[in-house]
Amino acid sequence: MSGTAAPFLTAWFDILDGDEPERILGLIADDFTFSILFSTGGDSATDFAGGRPALEHYLEQREKGVLTHHLVAASTSGRSELFLGEVRRAGVPVASFVAAGQLGASGRLERLLIGRSPAVRFDAPGQTARAGARTS
Repeated sequence: MSGTAAPFLTAWFDILDGDEPERILGLIADDFTFSILFSTGGDSATDFAGGRPALEHYLEQREKGVLTHHLVAASTSGRSELFLGEVRRAGVPVASFVAAGQLGASGRLERLLIGRSPAVRFDAPGQTARAGARTS
């Protein structure tokens, strides 16, 4: 995984998409804080935010094994990683998301910020602009 642009977040989403998503709890630091702004469209969104207890609540309520996360682009700068991705349901794209994470000296995740929306779509690697999308 050393050649991956955002190795920690790539592993995070692989675990989240697997059979035991609760394993991500072992990857967070003691002072972990996060916010996931989750939109399914329309004028409303849900902000899951807090520390470990809030992340446990998020994991309990999410659709396990239904949605998968796919890399579009990623980068790393020092202890920070950025991950631009696409969420798919049964292989069909349903939303784009961006995640920013900051690792601590321990190698565990201290901060996580994710925004997800079906309103803006990015092309996955190897795809061309979608029909109706602006290309300029």
